[in-house]
Amino acid sequence: RCRPQLSAAPPLPCRARAGLARMAENGLRDKVLSLDSMNPWVKRVEYAVRGPVLARAVELEEELRQGVKKPFTEVIKANIGDAHAMGQRPITFLRQVSALCLYPELLSEPLFPDDAKQRARRLLAVCGGQSVGAYTASPGIEIIRQDVARYIERRDGGIPANPDNIYLSTGASDAVMTMLKLLVSGEGRSRTGVMIPIPQYPLYSAGIAELNAVQVNYYLDEENCWALDVRELRRALRQARGHCQPRVLCIINPGNPTGQVQSRKCIEDVIKFAWEEQLFLMADEVYQDNVYAEGSEFHSFKKVLFEMGPTFSRVVELVSFHSISKGFMGECGLRGGYMEVVNLDPAVQQQLSKLVSVRLCPPVPGQVLLDVVMNPPKPGEPSYQSFIRVSRQLLPEGHPPTSPMGISPQIHQLPPAPAPFPSP
Repeated sequence: RCRPQLSAAPPLPCRARAGLARMAENGLRDKVLSLDSMNPWVKRVEYAVRGPVLARAVELEEELRQGVKKPFTEVIKANIGDAHAMGQRPITFLRQVSALCLYPELLSEPLFPDDAKQRARRLLAVCGGQSVGAYTASPGIEIIRQDVARYIERRDGGIPANPDNIYLSTGASDAVMTMLKLLVSGEGRSRTGVMIPIPQYPLYSAGIAELNAVQVNYYLDEENCWALDVRELRRALRQARGHCQPRVLCIINPGNPTGQVQSRKCIEDVIKFAWEEQLFLMADEVYQDNVYAEGSEFHSFKKVLFEMGPTFSRVVELVSFHSISKGFMGECGLRGGYMEVVNLDPAVQQQLSKLVSVRLCPPVPGQVLLDVVMNPPKPGEPSYQSFIRVSRQLLPEGHPPTSPMGISPQIHQLPPAPAPFPSP
């Protein structure tokens, strides 16, 4: 039998021939993912909290350990609020409930108090297979969201909170990025503008860059203890409208890194401004339990919004954030937090629920710890007295915290701030 004649191979596309040529020149094949081909917006991301200053600090620490002589003997890392890394001890009751949930065999041990066991049993009962190793609902465990809602109602003097509007998260940062993904859209001059305070927590500038939004800076008044002035908001908004569509106003209260606590009057002015200009409010309130100065008081944006009456409370769109990383607990590494949305369009809220479902669920140990923080021991329970004693030991006595950087004559520092950060 005659063999059929083999046809010639089809010519390679131009791009393929170019790739072979490049490989032939150096014997290596080009990377599919390179600096030229990668997402350009990721290259714009800068996160100073973990940036080059910290990298240099780590290098200096290593040099000191190796015996290299320096004009100093210690490196103080002030790049991030990490209480446990700075020596704060974990709160016993929080860790007891966590340990019981992670290793339920301990529930039979007399070492643990009955109220810690009761909390652990309650939470394990609603976990798949009674294990924190199982996935949960994407917004978080329902009874924990209910406990968060009750916490918000206590904090805000009885203003109702709906558990269906509460989404648990991997710390507050995860929730902030989720909301920015919903809010950012457009190209060119129609790109979303996001107003952020300067100084700011770098999560916001990094997230804005990653999502190709426009960062709109408004400046806090340093000479007035980093106060927020609505006139400055108007200036920033007016200038931004020439090159983007400002849609989001981010507020950090208490301030990070500035430590100021906004007065009720200031919050009312901000809400009126957002209402007038049709801006979506994002209230970062993770330091709400860290207000120390006499005469200073934390007011949540939600509480003030609802007390301003239906003209505002039925219209202004708001999301607020909280976290177990801050406050008296400082449980940064266990990654627990939540956000509460107010006046979100129901159709948009369906999209939000879809978006959070992509990540499956927040870390369950973080959800457990959040529940204990939202629902601490009550008077009469076995752990109440020790919990109160340990919690009070963690609070500054008599005055707000000061910064070690104040010892340097080259650094100007304002008087101690009401909240945890004295900003130089």
